Amino acid sequence: MIPVRCFTCGKVISTAWKEFAERRDAGEDPKGILDDLGLERYCCRRMLLTHKVVVEDLNPYQ
Repeated sequence: MIPVRCFTCGKVISTAWKEFAERRDAGEDPKGILDDLGLERYCCRRMLLTHKVVVEDLNPYQ
């Protein structure tokens, strides 16, 4: 689950996750996607670039 806000600056980033993930999986350049989404701060960019989806990995332990 992507955090709702950037841990560093507090900007809402969760709204950009779905589009970012779809476009990245389609083979687009992450830099261009983040620029199009208006994420200019490197702290916000880091939140999307380094996110790893672990929900499926943790699901068996519920």
